[in-house]
Amino acid sequence: MAKTIFEELGGKYERQVDYLIPCIALPAEEEQPIGTWGQRHLDYLKQHRKVTYTNLLTSGRFNAYLADIDKQAQERFERLIEGMKQAQGITERLKEENALEWVQHLNNISACAREIVNEEIIYV
Repeated sequence: MAKTIFEELGGKYERQVDYLIPCIALPAEEEQPIGTWGQRHLDYLKQHRKVTYTNLLTSGRFNAYLADIDKQAQERFERLIEGMKQAQGITERLKEENALEWVQHLNNISACAREIVNEEIIYV
């Protein structure tokens, strides 16, 4: 009996009752922690980019990809916050003088930075 293309490429079959089932396993991948940004991107891929999700999952690069997205998004978020704080003059002095106003400004800046990161990195 001639070998199939799967067998020629090194694949093996496992007999279960009367059927030959291909032995397929995902490549081993190093586990890396995935933060909030990576989880958001994962949800986006599952819902809106199913082909990309499947390709990354089967290639063995999925965890590293999500960890990289998470790192990029977190760094961008922190840079945006620092830049906006400087541009708006939000300082530690304001925090000492009027903590409530400082919190309001910081919450506004965080929301703006989160939206920018979502549009530039997460939902692309």
